Amino acid sequence: MSKTIEQSTAALPVNVVETAVAAPAPKKKKPYPFWLGGLAATIAASITHPLDLTKVRLQATGDTRMIQSIRKTVRTAGVLGLFDGISGTWLRQMTYSVCRFWAYDESKKLIGANEKSPAWKLALAGSMAGGIAGFVGNPGEIVMVRMQGDFAKPPEKRLNYKHSIDALFRMVREEGWSSLGRGVGPNVFRAVLMNASQLASYDFFKAELLRRQIFEDNIYCHTAASFAAGTVATTVCSPADVLKSRIMSAAGSESKSALQMIRMSMKNEGPMFMFKGWVPAWMRLQPTTILIFITFEQLKRFVDWTRGDL
Repeated sequence: MSKTIEQSTAALPVNVVETAVAAPAPKKKKPYPFWLGGLAATIAASITHPLDLTKVRLQATGDTRMIQSIRKTVRTAGVLGLFDGISGTWLRQMTYSVCRFWAYDESKKLIGANEKSPAWKLALAGSMAGGIAGFVGNPGEIVMVRMQGDFAKPPEKRLNYKHSIDALFRMVREEGWSSLGRGVGPNVFRAVLMNASQLASYDFFKAELLRRQIFEDNIYCHTAASFAAGTVATTVCSPADVLKSRIMSAAGSESKSALQMIRMSMKNEGPMFMFKGWVPAWMRLQPTTILIFITFEQLKRFVDWTRGDL
């Protein structure tokens, strides 16, 4: 009987045997939750908040040195003063960052791009995402900048917002609905630059590192790609970042349009005002960028694990 089975198996065509033992087709992954990138950005921004606070105060006030600004904050408000305005940071990340990661994925689908696409195509998707997210996240951006810069002002000029929601209500009540759109032009411009440089650069550098087989798809690859993306993003975004901080931190009679602010700053400080605070901006954006993408990649792995895709 066993000989008969062996003979019948041997008589089968080779392609039939191969078909019988062929591995099943890989299961197509479901899309990741749209809020995953926003959650990663919120975690990263909470860790690097003190550096972001220092950067905003350097750009919006008369402070000239990063260490001097940090010491001034600790001296006047204690160590916890380095986390002034943290609720504004959370509001900003859960509006702006959630929107930009979602819009980036949707924009790539719209123009037929993926991680292996040329840099210009990824930058286009990033620009589209930045334009949408910059507009949606503008109120949160204003609240974050004002809350971070408040304690650096003289007591009589402080806004003393209790938290981010209180800030939104007071802005509408005291300055009108139009206050939520203050600085939206520079903010959208800066968001376009940021997402075209940061998100697109990360995808581009990651794909290149994998293509050249310098790294495998692991934390070392994610760290190297995000380091490069952070440097590119800091340099590209510095002029718009400085302008946005100065416009948004101004309230009432101090408010100026983008052109007025540029003229006044050029007259008083020269063209290099556009790169004021570059070092703390780089020191803040580098760890933030690295943390965002490493956290994002780990969150995606966790989602894959819960779905049984690993």
